[in-house]
Amino acid sequence: MPHQGSTQDATLPTRDEHLVIIGNGMAGHRLLESLLDKQARPSRITVIGEEKAPAYNRILLSPLLAGEMERDALTLRDTDWYAEQGVELVLGERVMEIDRQAHRITTSGGRQVTYDRLVLATGSQPAMPPIPGLDLPGVYVFRDLDDAAALVDCSQALAAEGGGRAVVIGGGLLGLEAAEGLRKRGMTVSIVQRDDRLMNRQLDLTAAGLLEGELASRGLEIITDGQLDHLEADDQGHVAGARLADGRLLAADCVVMAIGITPNVALARTARLEVNRAVVVDAHLTSSDPAIHALGECCEFDGQTYGLVEPIWQQVEVLAARLAGESVDGYVEAPTATKLKVSGVSLYAFGPIEATDDHEVLTYHDPEHGDYRRLLLRDGRLEGAVLYGDTASGPWYFKQSLAGRDLSACRQALLFGKADATPLLDTPTSNTPNHTTDSPLQEEAA
Repeated sequence: MPHQGSTQDATLPTRDEHLVIIGNGMAGHRLLESLLDKQARPSRITVIGEEKAPAYNRILLSPLLAGEMERDALTLRDTDWYAEQGVELVLGERVMEIDRQAHRITTSGGRQVTYDRLVLATGSQPAMPPIPGLDLPGVYVFRDLDDAAALVDCSQALAAEGGGRAVVIGGGLLGLEAAEGLRKRGMTVSIVQRDDRLMNRQLDLTAAGLLEGELASRGLEIITDGQLDHLEADDQGHVAGARLADGRLLAADCVVMAIGITPNVALARTARLEVNRAVVVDAHLTSSDPAIHALGECCEFDGQTYGLVEPIWQQVEVLAARLAGESVDGYVEAPTATKLKVSGVSLYAFGPIEATDDHEVLTYHDPEHGDYRRLLLRDGRLEGAVLYGDTASGPWYFKQSLAGRDLSACRQALLFGKADATPLLDTPTSNTPNHTTDSPLQEEAA
């Protein structure tokens, strides 16, 4: 990344600049809110969003699909708010071209806007592999308001006919939420997961098995180690089934593709910015063009791309300070913990998912209450954790891991959380209470 660390001080923003933000998703909106809190905000700000709706909370699409939340509850700010803040808002137009030399962008509506500084917050799009049949009617993705509305319409139409069958391809967070939402809408749902377990990037085999059992008890069919070969159509050309690589055919009135995301970089490529997997930026979220920045799911820093909220919010703070002309330390990649609620089940994880031969593995499993914890320690220091059900101790575990603290003194109580472990850390010479009698505590050597 030859531009990293280059000419930053020579290109500090000034207050009289016109800032244009392309993208009105959660990252772009968070940046706008942060800028508006600063006295030295750019004097003119324009936000251009491809969707017709103003910014909304994408995380709440799942309860919207499930019928548990009204559409208005997702809105972060209505259109009047932008006007009150002196921000020009353009909705329903895609930016088609960036003329870097003229500092001008052109939208799908023919609008031309000049800029002094430009921020790309274009997010990501659903990954669509080259599988035959993905262009059939009845095949959906689940990424934005329009997707959610289309799935609601589909489920309601099928419910009027007595139900319907849906096949969801992908056993990650988005796939599981889509499946559960459609189930609550009255559909019979199958989930096809390519890996050997659900949520394979966040959960070990035991936690994934617990989640699979919980979802199966609600009526969802879970197929792991399943590979989609192609989709089949009926006589009217509508999707009718998903054929797996092992020959099984899953009947389907609709199919939802939820196998991951890919950064939206087409605009940046056309503008000849440096792009790898995403738009390459330096520690101040500046692209290979000093007047153009990128953040969130469309950017790449130090070889990393992003999908979780926490690092993106950290990027927002750096870029907002930069655009306000403040002296700010650059973005630094840092360990993060994943805190999720999947179909009502709380999960918390950080660090490696799989244990190595050097790890000491501590596990706690309480089937009656549906709780599971697994900790990975190396030389008494916590390196990774998976919590299922009761996740209250997750942040404390993560804090100890970041500190690199030797937890040997509280090893026997560590699985029981902060309240039990902290006294032993504060008084390391005291006797360790025996918590193992009649408890679901287990220990295993990896």
